[in-house]
Amino acid sequence: MGLSLDIRKDDQVQVIAGRDRGKSGRVLQVVPRKRQVFVEHANMIKRHTRPNPAKQIRGGILEKEGPINVSNVALVCSECGATRVRHQRMAGGAKGKKVRQCAKCGKVLDS
Repeated sequence: MGLSLDIRKDDQVQVIAGRDRGKSGRVLQVVPRKRQVFVEHANMIKRHTRPNPAKQIRGGILEKEGPINVSNVALVCSECGATRVRHQRMAGGAKGKKVRQCAKCGKVLDS
């Protein structure tokens, strides 16, 4: 089983399942081995942290993003919204670059 995912860091995604359904944000981190993504301002969790003056950590209750399974987010196309991803090889035959493409409108999602 390959570990490549259709969602990458800095992609714009929308949460399609779970308590934060409907929220959208930028992907902060991708963990391919666990098939998880961290989305900005989604699945916020509270972390109780001890103060550590040597590292300038104040301590207390911090809120940060928690992991979301990659199956619960959809990539957002700038033209048609949340969509599935299709793969396409660019010009050059079998040696052409493989790019991600919007399944609805066909727009290339890779820059």
